Amino acid sequence: MYTLEIREDTIRIPAEYIREGHSLSQHVDQLAHSAFEGRFDDDGNFILVTFDHEMLGRGRIIHGDGAIYQRVRFKAVLFHMDSNEVVDGAVSEVHEFGAFVQIGPVEALLHKSQILDEQVNINMAQGRIEGARSGRFLELGSPVRARIVTISLNPHDPRSSKIGLTCKQTGLGAHDWLSEDREE
Repeated sequence: MYTLEIREDTIRIPAEYIREGHSLSQHVDQLAHSAFEGRFDDDGNFILVTFDHEMLGRGRIIHGDGAIYQRVRFKAVLFHMDSNEVVDGAVSEVHEFGAFVQIGPVEALLHKSQILDEQVNINMAQGRIEGARSGRFLELGSPVRARIVTISLNPHDPRSSKIGLTCKQTGLGAHDWLSEDREE
């Protein structure tokens, strides 16, 4: 789910940005983008983009550092996932162990054991995962509806976060399958 919030936090303005005749506000946008965007916050929200950065009061200088620590207020677009939430995404990679599904700005694993209630065959040459009995398949780009079953976020390295999905419930799976089920 996406939300828009107003936040306050502190950015570090390195000494090389402090020059006579130059305004610190010229650098706040760039520094705030690199400090906050593309990371998980303490509440598990992924910060997609920040904008409308406003400096609050005077910054602080810490002895021995030389940088200014400046409080800023800004708007942030956040992406948040909850355990058991049903999400839509698209298959972004196919592997021997299952598929990765792009959900919002992150990728989640749909393990081969969580795709169908039958054995699946994986054809790496075609980039396809297919049910042995039903013939239902997933391939690169297939739109998928799944439920989040595990979330293990790494705020220091978002790419190493682990999110697990399942499609083994009524109303979940590739969008083509769901259309077929509604027609029956």
